[in-house]
Amino acid sequence: MPLALSTSWNACKHTNSRSMLFEIKQLNFKDIELSFNLTVEMLEEIPGVISDFGLKVVSLHNYCPAPEEFKRGDALPDCYSISSLDPQERKLAIKYTKRSIDQACALKASAVVLHCGRVEIEDKTRELILLYGQGAEGLEEFQVLRNNFIKERQRMASLFLDCTLCSLDELNLYARDRGIILGVENRFYYREIPSFEEVEVILDKFQGSNVFYWHDTGHERVMQNLGFAKNSNYLEAYGSKLAGIHLHNVTDCFDHQPLQRGDLNFSALRPYLKKETIKVIEVHQPAAPTDIRESRELLENIFNGII
Repeated sequence: MPLALSTSWNACKHTNSRSMLFEIKQLNFKDIELSFNLTVEMLEEIPGVISDFGLKVVSLHNYCPAPEEFKRGDALPDCYSISSLDPQERKLAIKYTKRSIDQACALKASAVVLHCGRVEIEDKTRELILLYGQGAEGLEEFQVLRNNFIKERQRMASLFLDCTLCSLDELNLYARDRGIILGVENRFYYREIPSFEEVEVILDKFQGSNVFYWHDTGHERVMQNLGFAKNSNYLEAYGSKLAGIHLHNVTDCFDHQPLQRGDLNFSALRPYLKKETIKVIEVHQPAAPTDIRESRELLENIFNGII
C-alpha cells in the first residue's frame, strides 16, 4: 500500500476540501487520511474532490467530521470520551464515532483511528516533558512526579477502562457490519487510554474482531523517554494485530516532526510492516511542502518493497 498523507498537515490552513486536497495533490500523493479537524461541510465536499483529483481515502481519524457543537479548533479526537463515566457523554462519543465509521464506509476507506478516552485525573505529562527538556529525568523531582502520576492512574484506571471496553463492544459490532477496521492508537498523554499494558487488554478482549492496533511512532518514543514504557516495544508486542501506523519523527518529546528530523530510526519499523499495513505520514505544521516531500522520499527508500 502506498504512503498516505494525513490532512492534519494542512487542514487548519483551509476552510474547504478542494484547496486542502489540491495542496496535497501537488505533492503527488494519491492516498490520504482524513484528520479529525474537518467540518461537516468539508466532508460533504470530499467525494467530488477526490474523484476530480484521483485521490483515495484510506483511513479517517475520529471524529471525522468534527461534532458541530464544538468550535473547529476545540473538536479534538476525545472532545467526547468513550471512557467517560457519564453515560450521556459516552453516548455522544459513540454517536459521533459511528458517524465517522459511516463516512469511512461511504468513502470506501479501510479504517477509523480511535482515541480510546482517558482516566479522569490531572495530567502531568506536559510537566514531565518540561523537566525532561531541562535534563532533569534523573533527578528526584522528576522521579517523584512520575511515580506519583503512575500510582494515581493505576488507582483510578479500571473504571474508565471498563467504560472504554463497553463502548468498543458497541462500536466493534457497528464497524463489523460495515466492513471497517477500528484502529486503537497508542497515546501521547499518560493519563490517556490505552497505556502499553492496556493495549493487550483491549486486543485480547476483541480478538478476531474488527478492533486492531494502530501504532504512532512519536507517541511510543515519548512514553519511552518519560519512563512510562521504557523497555517496551509496542510493535514487538502488538505488531501481529497491526492495522496501520502514523509516521512522524520526535525530538526529545516534541512529536509530529518531519521524518528526516529527529531521534527515530525508521528502518527499525520495517520487520513489522506488511504491504497491506496502512502507512500514514502524520507531520504537522509548520512543516513546509519540501519537508513532506523529503519525508516521503526517506520512507520510500526504507520501505522499498512493502509500499
